[in-house]
Amino acid sequence: MSRRILTVDDSKTMRDMLAATLRSDGWDVLQGEDGLHGIEVLGDTPVDVIITDLNMPKLDGFGFIRRMRQHPVHKATPILMLTTESDPAKKAEGKAAGATGWLVKPFDPAKLLQVVRKVCP
Repeated sequence: MSRRILTVDDSKTMRDMLAATLRSDGWDVLQGEDGLHGIEVLGDTPVDVIITDLNMPKLDGFGFIRRMRQHPVHKATPILMLTTESDPAKKAEGKAAGATGWLVKPFDPAKLLQVVRKVCP
């Protein structure tokens, strides 16, 4: 059975790059175009990992993570922030919201896969 991951990013280019990288490693990839769409796509479907951007329309990454942490199915799912933000205060806010880890764009595909495998062995 393949592992399933949700990526949430308002950039189609970024979603495509993430999907190509993750699928090359055997992941089944679900995609959301922003935080609200990510919630709609995911619903009650369990996933092994979630990767989300921070700055998105409709619902940002912090709001998305907070909503995921309230859902019983997704309460303990590893959530990685993948964003251009590197400010320590933003990282602290992400951790407080429930983020498991933080990666800065642009991402190195090998490093991304390494981190994903670390949070989901």
